[in-house]
Amino acid sequence: MFVNRKYMRHPTEVPIEVVQEQGSSCSMKTLHDISYGGLCFDSQTRLRKDFMVRIRMQLSGSVFEVLGQVVWCRKKAGSFEVGITFTGEDEANSVRMVEQVCQIEKYRHQILKNEGRKLSSQEAAFEWIKKYAAGFPAVVRFSSMR
Repeated sequence: MFVNRKYMRHPTEVPIEVVQEQGSSCSMKTLHDISYGGLCFDSQTRLRKDFMVRIRMQLSGSVFEVLGQVVWCRKKAGSFEVGITFTGEDEANSVRMVEQVCQIEKYRHQILKNEGRKLSSQEAAFEWIKKYAAGFPAVVRFSSMR
């Protein structure tokens, strides 16, 4: 089966917070995968196409926030899989988020290979953040995020 994909997906299980802009409801989710153009997560509730959401992720003591738009929502065994595209000026930060998530996953695999320790993505994120995240520039917040 051929899938036309603009950006490569990077699988991950990093916890994220999803805030629905129109309804102001908030919930914690686990990120499935992320690419330069957007991300995917599971939700217990259906989100309408074109619905605006704010995605938050804590990295190195800073909160990363990006505004996104629901591009698809598919029913899946007891939940919904939701696809989000990044909007507006957030492309630079979305690239940074992808880079950090990929670095964390790379770290997780290196630890398994070199030390034999099997870390969850979250455990690897905590360790990686303590060791390396200070080298990343501060997260930029856009005026559109108010």
